[in-house]
Amino acid sequence: MTSKIRIGALISGTGSNLQAIIDACEKGAVAGRVEFIGSDNPNAAGLEKGKRHGISTFSVDYGAVIRAYYNDRAHAAVPADFDLDEIRSKQTLFSVDDEVDPDKVAAFLTSRAIAEARLLKEMIAHPFELLVLAGFMRTLTPYFIDRVNTTKDEPRIMNIHPALLPSFPGIDGYGDTFRYGCKVAGCTVHFIDYGEDSGPIIGQRAFPIQFDDTLETVREKGLAQEWELYPECIHLFAQGRLKTVKVDYESRGGMKAERTVVRILPPGKES
Repeated sequence: MTSKIRIGALISGTGSNLQAIIDACEKGAVAGRVEFIGSDNPNAAGLEKGKRHGISTFSVDYGAVIRAYYNDRAHAAVPADFDLDEIRSKQTLFSVDDEVDPDKVAAFLTSRAIAEARLLKEMIAHPFELLVLAGFMRTLTPYFIDRVNTTKDEPRIMNIHPALLPSFPGIDGYGDTFRYGCKVAGCTVHFIDYGEDSGPIIGQRAFPIQFDDTLETVREKGLAQEWELYPECIHLFAQGRLKTVKVDYESRGGMKAERTVVRILPPGKES
């Protein structure tokens, strides 16, 4: 691992954690530098943050790409290396038990892959070791993931989620936590896999929900934790101290399964 890793970032709006990552890199708290900021939204406010710091930025208008696909599927610019059957078999966003029209699943995966291919094309000009999602509100398909995670068992797409996973995956983690009546909230940094917020966990922060807390104060407290946790986890990656391993376990019912988990290596034991 190099002394300073190259980091790419994807955002959709202001980039809720982007500034914290940039600041940590510039202060030396993270052994890395942000090489580019990409977005699915040409009007994302976070792109301006990148420009102020001299970071390359680009956007791919997902909305326009998806509308174009649904308006004229026969002439859609599907990537030449896109294999729908392969992508559908790998993804876990839609299970075989879900009552979802297979044609709708195919359209979702295909339209997203078209947009993802354009993202990947933009990213070619900016080599990186780690890709961080900093408020990127699009689900990544196996098409994209496999073209970033090019080495088996070495994931390099990191995300932060506003809940203590595996509880409350999805877009409103703090809201779901608060409305459920939980007494503890938190955030989770994890590697991306083929499901929704289901990848191996790297780090977590928790804090109590007080009697007089509101959803707004819970979110404020959560963001403060995120801005510390995310850079810490990125720094561990930069140090070569994150190792994914497969572990076997047995449930109470005797069912055996395998799961990938992240081991944090002690200093001096870097991979």
